[in-house]
Amino acid sequence: MSGLATAPRGDAPATPGFGAFVARARAAGTLVVQPRMGMADPLRMRDGLLATRGAAATTVGTITLDSYTRTGDLAAARSALTEGVGLNGYPIASHPVDVTRAVLRGIADARFPVQVRHGSAMPEHIIRALLAVGLDATEGGPVSYCLPYSRTPLSEAVACWRRSCELLASLREFGAEPHLETFGGCLMGQLCPPSLLIAVSVLEALFFRQHGLRSISLSYAQQPDRGQDEEALTVLGRLADELLPDVDRHLVLYAYMGVFPRTPGGARLLLEDAARLAVRTGAARLIVKTTAEAHRIPTVGENVTALETAAAAAAAERLRPPLTAVPDTGIEAEARALIGAVLELDTDIGRALVRAFAAGYLDVPYCLHPDNAGRARSSLGPDGRLHWSSVGSMPIAGLSGGPRPPILGSADLLGALSHVQWSYDSRAAGTPDLDRTPAAPRELGHTTP
Repeated sequence: MSGLATAPRGDAPATPGFGAFVARARAAGTLVVQPRMGMADPLRMRDGLLATRGAAATTVGTITLDSYTRTGDLAAARSALTEGVGLNGYPIASHPVDVTRAVLRGIADARFPVQVRHGSAMPEHIIRALLAVGLDATEGGPVSYCLPYSRTPLSEAVACWRRSCELLASLREFGAEPHLETFGGCLMGQLCPPSLLIAVSVLEALFFRQHGLRSISLSYAQQPDRGQDEEALTVLGRLADELLPDVDRHLVLYAYMGVFPRTPGGARLLLEDAARLAVRTGAARLIVKTTAEAHRIPTVGENVTALETAAAAAAAERLRPPLTAVPDTGIEAEARALIGAVLELDTDIGRALVRAFAAGYLDVPYCLHPDNAGRARSSLGPDGRLHWSSVGSMPIAGLSGGPRPPILGSADLLGALSHVQWSYDSRAAGTPDLDRTPAAPRELGHTTP
């Protein structure tokens, strides 16, 4: 800890209004860009936040937590710190409160709010830790941080997320406006048709509101086809306006979360397309990825470059004619049917979510969690769009029209997982197909938050 002064306990950094900051940027016509970033060492974490704040872009900061903290193994996190063992994120519940306050002092303020990102199905200890250091913005959800990230029973995750939401919302009694972002629009990262991403994003946002939150963001992860994504984000914004009219809200887009291009040029093109997509569809914030994504954990400098690349692409896109209309291919009808079926199960949205998964009304393709029915399957069609091969018991049969493609075999699945990587590396090289050797996917392309 040497070299890092500690703050007195009464001197927690102020972080007024993560949602308000994004709203101001959106009103000014600026896309907010945000990295994934988390280092165990407080000095390195502070340097990363300073570099993010100093980027030539409108940014918010990120403190991404380590795996031990995510899973609640705080003894292992403390042991790793004591023994100097490397961690893959910042152990916010294990560092002394004064140390983390010092990391944030002079950085986290109205011009640069900081969000804690974690991936925990049971986050109550994380919420308590971030509140103790003066932060009030985080993300996740009872479904989106349970099914992909853990084997925790969904009912237990829902109960913990209810307590966590209420704990975070208690800050409103003191004049703060805490912010919670649903990870529901990401789920397995890729190969999940947009209607389910939209439905889970909206349902988790409704869960947050039911338990006291009034500043919420709804997520969506970039998928292989631009047109399908434009339709999906348009639908997500429309449903958010309709179902969450009484909360501060915005859309957050994640740059592609699956197998990333191997070449710097391909990775840069994919990120630029994500920034353009965000602008065209009214997303207010973009979670970026770097040119190092396919190879290793990026450096702070590579994160800053990604932030500035995305900001420049977004600024250029704003000079082009806006998106005026998108075709209707059935995404909205499916999303509405899924949301409606869940809400009819129980007035308590948490109980409704548990019952929906038990009945198969919600079913995430390729998700191995015991509480997921596992009957739904998706495929990547020759048109580059995601399609349902099987909807299981979800109440959306026949809503999108057309014959269903066959369920993918293992070879076709691997090809679908690597489709975006091939496409963008080929574009960067100026060739129709640079490399048809698929990269090894990371658990169906799933990445950490």
